[in-house]
Amino acid sequence: MDYFNTSQNESFNSTNFTLDCDDPDEEHNNKVKFIMHVVTCIIITISIPLTLAAIYALYSLVQNNNVAPIYVINLLISDLIQLCAMIFRETHEDEVMIDISLCVHTGGLMASVGFMVCVALERFLVIACPLWYRFRRTIKISVVICAIVWAIPFVYILTSYFWLYPKVQLIILIIFLLLPLPLFIFFLSGTFKALSASMSVPTEEKRRIVGVLVLVLLIYTLMFLPNVICSVHDVLDIRYDKSLGRLTYMLLKLSPLADLVLYIFMRKGAIDKLLASLCCCRMDSNEDSRSSVAMTPCTDSA
Repeated sequence: MDYFNTSQNESFNSTNFTLDCDDPDEEHNNKVKFIMHVVTCIIITISIPLTLAAIYALYSLVQNNNVAPIYVINLLISDLIQLCAMIFRETHEDEVMIDISLCVHTGGLMASVGFMVCVALERFLVIACPLWYRFRRTIKISVVICAIVWAIPFVYILTSYFWLYPKVQLIILIIFLLLPLPLFIFFLSGTFKALSASMSVPTEEKRRIVGVLVLVLLIYTLMFLPNVICSVHDVLDIRYDKSLGRLTYMLLKLSPLADLVLYIFMRKGAIDKLLASLCCCRMDSNEDSRSSVAMTPCTDSA
């Protein structure tokens, strides 16, 4: 089948992110496209230098006993691929180049979701299985996992190009993008359960780990999940507002900026103070409520 067929790209309207909508109000449609173009250019201009700087800074943190930055580095590289695809999408009018950029963008998104799962799994193992993870984590194993994650979108795109029909393509992509949701929830809930039993992990490290897991779940829920829901509507041939499809597409474009926050959680310093202050505020509020209850006079009705 022809993967870069225009009609096939229409079936990827919300997942492969085609924006060529037949709006009856052409003037309004052109204004919306112009606004989206401007916002996309702003995202690209801000994200690329910050992502390159974050990759360079995280590379210095990679050691034999610290493999977590490897997954974040690969996540940021997948973001760079998406940003490059967005540049082609915004600067080229040739349909073939646009279709290729959409294909590359899809591969970058799949890799991004895969590395988000790797980051969440690695942080979960630090708390849930600290002794096992301390002896098992090596750079070689991390590199192998990264290679597998990169191979998945490549195999998907290659297989789609030769064999799969558009709707089958879309269903497989939806399943792939939905699988991380229960994993993220399991990692976060399992981490909370294991926090009290983990004595070998410092308190500040525990705060950063929980912060990373919460952030990964928020990024996925706010920026990936809405588009997946729209894609399910496409598969079921359920109509929805086109403005909703545009909004979910823009949320996906914001994901490279959101991923940069993970870099902050990998660095010690200001984020520790912020998380410590939040935890202290929560503890203070709990202590105040307990003390107010304890100081309440008891009256004897008898």
